[in-house]
Amino acid sequence: MMGVRCLHGPVHIGCTRRVIMPRQSTTERSQRDARLNLRTSAQQQQLIRSAAAAMDKSVTDFVLDSATSNAERVLADRRWFVLSDEAWKDFEALLDAPVARTPKLAALLSEPTVFDSPE
Repeated sequence: MMGVRCLHGPVHIGCTRRVIMPRQSTTERSQRDARLNLRTSAQQQQLIRSAAAAMDKSVTDFVLDSATSNAERVLADRRWFVLSDEAWKDFEALLDAPVARTPKLAALLSEPTVFDSPE
């Protein structure tokens, strides 16, 4: 089975032979400027504290890293589509096929872009 994985939104599509995105620590991802409150049982809190200590992390870093990793995995499942070999070949053929030239496409491609220098 082949797959298509959208890593950056609906435009970027790639064959997933094995794509590994570099992981960043929670503090590198963004400035912490929002608060998330949650309630736990005493048993859950102790389990989380023990796991954080075992990984030499603060409880905040442990919870954020764990929750973020799980959230990324959940969302990745919604961007992962499995195709049979035949469907993959059909998909590649569509991507490789020449674009049909239409008047609207010609007009769009003839418009100046932000990269064109003013004359």
